[in-house]
Amino acid sequence: MTAELTDATVENDADEREVIVRVRSLERHFPIRKGILKRQVGSVKAVDDISFDIYKGETLGLVGESGSGKTTTGRVILRLDDATGGDIEFEGVDLLGLDHKALRALRPKMQTIFQDPHASLNPRMTVASIVGEPLREHSKLRSAEQKARIDELLEIVGLAPDHANRYPHEFSGGQRQRIGIARAIALNPEFIVCDEPIAALDVSIQAQVVNLMEKLQKELGLTYLFISHDLSMVRHVADRVAVMYLGKIVELAGVDDLYDRPLHPYTKALQSAVPLPDPILENMRDRTILEGDIPSPSNPPSGCRFRTRCPIAQEQCKSEVPEFREMRSGQWVACHFAELDSQENAGG
Repeated sequence: MTAELTDATVENDADEREVIVRVRSLERHFPIRKGILKRQVGSVKAVDDISFDIYKGETLGLVGESGSGKTTTGRVILRLDDATGGDIEFEGVDLLGLDHKALRALRPKMQTIFQDPHASLNPRMTVASIVGEPLREHSKLRSAEQKARIDELLEIVGLAPDHANRYPHEFSGGQRQRIGIARAIALNPEFIVCDEPIAALDVSIQAQVVNLMEKLQKELGLTYLFISHDLSMVRHVADRVAVMYLGKIVELAGVDDLYDRPLHPYTKALQSAVPLPDPILENMRDRTILEGDIPSPSNPPSGCRFRTRCPIAQEQCKSEVPEFREMRSGQWVACHFAELDSQENAGG
């Protein structure tokens, strides 16, 4: 069973679930320039022809190694970086066709939570100024109303209102990320890109922040694109997961299918690198060990980009780009030799 990821295919699923973000054939290439005249001699293909949907109210996890294009994908969707090609729709609106004024009017609906709470908060601004900045820029609230909203936001994320006059350096990493979350939800957004929001936090604090984000999602009806390299955490928070490798999405599936029955060899390798809590099972299981480093996105391999590290690569992988096809209902994979197990094949 194969199929292309087209609008017609996705519309069948959209009968039951509302698509809030639609990405088609998205590209982001950074030019490489050399010489006195700075002529372009190549490009870094950070994101190269990817397509997916994000459904309203869900959390779509986006995972992969460093350099796979995850963060760039999130930035391009929010138009913090310009796309080189493709289409992005937010609630049916063509984002890439918006001018600055129209994009600014749409900004309150789309927000981001940054990876590093130390770098993303201005050390010269008080918490009240940081959390209140979106209100000053995009709302018509009066000063007293802004103060009341800031106090409310701090309480929502688990901070006391009397923290408003303090500065970021007076808080722990987890508290700083809560400040960043308060800023992100200040304008009642519908969609938030979470760019590794817990990666810079102590392990003991990560679960608290994730629980807060899940609580806010339920209470405020938020939709998340959750970018992370931590597969264990993504399994806990995501409804569906997209796996990226060198600018391409190689597998996209519901969280149970992806973790229990992965199809792409890269997905299997990523999962085998995650230790199991049971030492007996850990010693018994087969591991897929990837050789070498991820190739340069400025000079990616021909055909399948994963072929230089793939344990099942064959001659066809050098010359043909694998089709992104639906192997199970809702589970898409880009691999020439991905196969269902024998029982599934026997059952049709």
